[in-house]
Amino acid sequence: MKVDTIMNKDQELKMLTTQEIKEIEKAISIVPYKKAACVEALKVVQEHRSYVSDESLKEVASYMDMSAEELDSVATFYNLIFRKPVGRHIILLCDSISCWVMGYENIKEQLTHKLNIGYGETTADGRFTLLPNPCLGTCDCAPALMIGKDLYRNLKVEELDEILKKYE
Repeated sequence: MKVDTIMNKDQELKMLTTQEIKEIEKAISIVPYKKAACVEALKVVQEHRSYVSDESLKEVASYMDMSAEELDSVATFYNLIFRKPVGRHIILLCDSISCWVMGYENIKEQLTHKLNIGYGETTADGRFTLLPNPCLGTCDCAPALMIGKDLYRNLKVEELDEILKKYE
């Protein structure tokens, strides 16, 4: 992977790739000021690296003319910016009141048993990370979960094995 060197305030940064810079610049081009694209910049880095490390955060902050503390406060506010390593597939299990009423607890119990992990943990093989999500926006079809960009609605415990097999 080709790495660009970014100079900012006499500090050499060697982490952002040419592709990441290109994507960040595209995000910057559509907002009124540079800092407004900081969430998109974090998402770009995460898309390429699976999470945003402390080092990556510092480099993005420098590139965005922000302090690392400023950007970290943004990164930790959004539940879909991952600040530590995660599995290849993120399972977001909706724990809203609608999902709770419609069987969330059974789905959670089966997932944690089958994967042998709890919330915030990653399977030993690095395949899945399980996270709670306050709402997936499909309350009329509860319970629901999302794996990557795939949404599963009206979920039944019996369907979990087939769903998980898709992500091997």
